[in-house]
Amino acid sequence: MKAQGNLTAYLPSRRECFPAGRIALGVGVSLGLLLLLGRADLTIFASFAAFTSIYARHEPLRPRLLHQTSAAALLLLCMLVGWALAFVQAGAGVVILVGAVVAAFGAVMAARLELRPAGALFFIFAVTAVAGLPRLPPFTEALGTALLIALFCVVLGMSGATFSGWVRPGHLVAPPVSQQTRRELLGLAARHLTAILIAGLLGQLSGFGHSYWAMVAAAAPIAVSGHGARIQRAVHRIVGTLGGIGLTVFLLAFPLPTWGLALLIILLQFLAETVVVRHYGVAMLFVTPLALLMVQLGHWTAPWELVTARAVETVIGAVVGLTVVLISAAMEPAETSHETRAE
Repeated sequence: MKAQGNLTAYLPSRRECFPAGRIALGVGVSLGLLLLLGRADLTIFASFAAFTSIYARHEPLRPRLLHQTSAAALLLLCMLVGWALAFVQAGAGVVILVGAVVAAFGAVMAARLELRPAGALFFIFAVTAVAGLPRLPPFTEALGTALLIALFCVVLGMSGATFSGWVRPGHLVAPPVSQQTRRELLGLAARHLTAILIAGLLGQLSGFGHSYWAMVAAAAPIAVSGHGARIQRAVHRIVGTLGGIGLTVFLLAFPLPTWGLALLIILLQFLAETVVVRHYGVAMLFVTPLALLMVQLGHWTAPWELVTARAVETVIGAVVGLTVVLISAAMEPAETSHETRAE
């Protein structure tokens, strides 16, 4: 996939409504069942498991099965690590360090397994957000829910691959991906480890209590290929998030019941997935309220505190990620990476 030529250009459409609908369906079924059962405390595990659907969105049946099951296994492992950290009440420093190590490991695994989207953003998010839960559900309920939702999303993915091939054979086949060298993989791991560790520490020092948002924001620009695309991704992350903060403030101005929040989350998930591969900055307009409403659904937080923390932590993380990108460019001016652009 070619990188966007400038900050405002859109990539051509690839029938995104089909995978977007499938992903939104996975999230909707997951949230709906848990709310019917009165288990909003498990929605965070269901939501991270539903990220399985985001992977391999344009791949044919066999590679999609391989890549989605691989992504599901990694997401479940990350939630397991996060649950263990929360169970032993690990300090913030330990969580940040583990998150940085997971970032390096997840980025390399994603590259080796040729997962798309590339990078470790979702893996970092799963570990650190679960580790920060104020109330921890029982292990079997938490991970059992995540496993069932992940399996459901894989089944959805298989049906989506079959339907897409039937509608327009060959249209949604992913392009071939170049294997990365050991040196490139080490550089990828080093960038993730450094950026996520520094962003987490600075986020913790900010005092807002949501350092994982800084860590996730730092991972976004270093997940894509080419220094120009990385700089563009950092700018999109900041500008899109700040715009999304405005939308979140508007949405939270209207008191909504739990079901109302769930329906908004499903709608925002669909909208985000229809544009994320076309323009990352526009997608962040929907991803930001989506993430914040998901936090509100599981554990209510004062809205102003929530949006302020999101804005500050995102700027911190994106600036750290951008700084690491620029330093990397200065150290390797002739870099010819085979990393593939994240969706």
